[in-house]
Amino acid sequence: MKRLLSLFCAVLSVCAASLTVQADAPEPSVSAESALLLEPSTGTVLYEKNADRRLPMASTTKIMTALTVLESLPLDRTVTIPPEACGVEGSGIGLVPGEELTVEDLIWAVLLESANDASTAAAIAVSGSVGAFADRMNEKAREFGLTDTHFVNPHGLDDEEHYTTARELAVIASRAIENEDFRRMVSTVRHEIPKSGGTRYLINHNRLLRECPDVTGIKTGFTKRSGRCLVTSAEKDGVTLIAVTLNDPDDWQDHRAMFDAAFPRCHRITLAESGGVSFPVPCPGSESGAVRAVNREGLTGLFFDEVPEIRTVVETKRLLFPPVEPGDVIGRVTYRTPEGDIVGSLDLYAEEAVPAPDPPRSLLDRLMGRG
Repeated sequence: MKRLLSLFCAVLSVCAASLTVQADAPEPSVSAESALLLEPSTGTVLYEKNADRRLPMASTTKIMTALTVLESLPLDRTVTIPPEACGVEGSGIGLVPGEELTVEDLIWAVLLESANDASTAAAIAVSGSVGAFADRMNEKAREFGLTDTHFVNPHGLDDEEHYTTARELAVIASRAIENEDFRRMVSTVRHEIPKSGGTRYLINHNRLLRECPDVTGIKTGFTKRSGRCLVTSAEKDGVTLIAVTLNDPDDWQDHRAMFDAAFPRCHRITLAESGGVSFPVPCPGSESGAVRAVNREGLTGLFFDEVPEIRTVVETKRLLFPPVEPGDVIGRVTYRTPEGDIVGSLDLYAEEAVPAPDPPRSLLDRLMGRG
């Protein structure tokens, strides 16, 4: 019986490598003091330059500010603007003490207009003070596993103890774009929020949103001390990349160059369509003598520079005993490289029901013709 219940393994196919890219493609020339290009789903770094150097981050701070607020307060919460948030140095939207805006209004102002007053108001709404909010930001940085990032305010105005690295800022951005509201906001070019007796018109400072169709966000920054700072995300053919530059006099061009060099290296391959894997599992009691094991979800794999040969391996039970219900997991399909590395896997589900057999009748029942 143990043999019958053991897993049956079948190599269904071997797919030859079909895509390659020039391995000697030149790296982009980036003028930033520090830079990094990241594919966030795999954590693959496609380009880096001084990526672990601690530097000021200016208003790219607001990526963490917005994420912290989004995870702390409902968007429709009304915030009464405190005096401490008004007249903050640098960019702002002219907040007035006592006016009321929603949390969502404030985050729009933070991300599009890079408003320091809105950042301060949102921070106080979450934690009661700028310092307490910075503590919360630092706690979140530790949760992300960051060791070279420290915040002292929610807006990024200069402070010796306010710093990050290109590598860790890319991690923050990759976590932020997992938030649907954050993605929606940073990809928006224009938005309106109210003000007393009128409307505030917000314009996203990230000009690449208007110039590059693949760019989907994220945040600009500048102070005299930090220089130009920029974090962008871009998506093409199902691949998302995040670029970070710190102290970069030519950031717009550098981000274009990094994306142009990296996207041709990325290949997202369909490994399985939904329902594309179907394998019979012997089952006494089923009409055909077998129940088909089928995948419900599709699966893709992301490869860099070249696509290796992929082995498709199906594992199921040798024999399936009723009862069986549709949706029971009765197998698994795994995709491996020739070296044995797992690219991905999917559960296989029973496609049909097979009822349990009727209990055997007793000798007396059979003699009496009962049952």
